Amino acid sequence: MWSQVAAVQVTAWRQLTRLNAESWAQDALDMMYMEEEQMNWAMKGMSADDKPFDCNGVELKKGDDVTVIKDLPVRGTNQVIKQGTVIRGISIGDDPKLVSGKANGGQSMYVIAEFCRKK
Repeated sequence: MWSQVAAVQVTAWRQLTRLNAESWAQDALDMMYMEEEQMNWAMKGMSADDKPFDCNGVELKKGDDVTVIKDLPVRGTNQVIKQGTVIRGISIGDDPKLVSGKANGGQSMYVIAEFCRKK
């Protein structure tokens, strides 16, 4: 965050903003100074990065139900999440590209948002 390189400052600001629930991250943000142009760049990049979208470009929100649009192999196993599986009451974690929820009688899973369709 103390770098003179604009890209480093923007990246540091974005990461600290994502972690602002932590007191140390908020303290670092309070100490950070950025030019207006760099701040606009940093904020512009945050708007789309923090929102998960389904295969149709619809924004997904916590509590939505989604349907898996294609068979997805489960990493590290020989299992497959079948097309048409409904994942109920999704939640969004730190990575906005992933959604988690319960399917198949309460089995918890993470799925890439772009392979889902909002119900």
